[in-house]
Amino acid sequence: MNQPLSLSPSHPDERWRFLRDVAVFQLKMIVDNLRDFALIPVSLGAALLDLVFKGEREGELFYKVLQWGAHSEKIIDVYSAIEKRETGAPPINPDYTIDGVVARLEGVVVREYEKGGTAASIKSAMDRAIDQLHHETRPARAKVTGLVVRAADKLRSVRESGADEDTPL
Repeated sequence: MNQPLSLSPSHPDERWRFLRDVAVFQLKMIVDNLRDFALIPVSLGAALLDLVFKGEREGELFYKVLQWGAHSEKIIDVYSAIEKRETGAPPINPDYTIDGVVARLEGVVVREYEKGGTAASIKSAMDRAIDQLHHETRPARAKVTGLVVRAADKLRSVRESGADEDTPL
């Protein structure tokens, strides 16, 4: 027998904490994106100034802008709401972060250059490195593709069974 629908949540504070977290997340995303939008011209301007006017160290202004950006990112802390919950998120393999992939591809270019490689040999080495990345990440890609296909099928079946032609989904 089906349970009657309860009108009050078992933990009323959870709903309000959830709604607060949604609102704060949206606000943080706006602030984070505004900061990122501002950092584009500021970092390029600092880099240009560093190229034209030599400071004590190479790129001094640019790296100060990066430090400010990193500090502001910690202050904004966009994803702080998940620290309060158990996420069970898998650890991130540093080889597949943006920094990891860039370092890997940069290593290919440097090795080819040091060997006296031509543009064609560097391109070929980069193609091999990218193909290797694709091969290594194939299982994760298959899993994500499967999830997307199942979600699309579910949406399609819901639309076909529950919505008439005049009702958008």
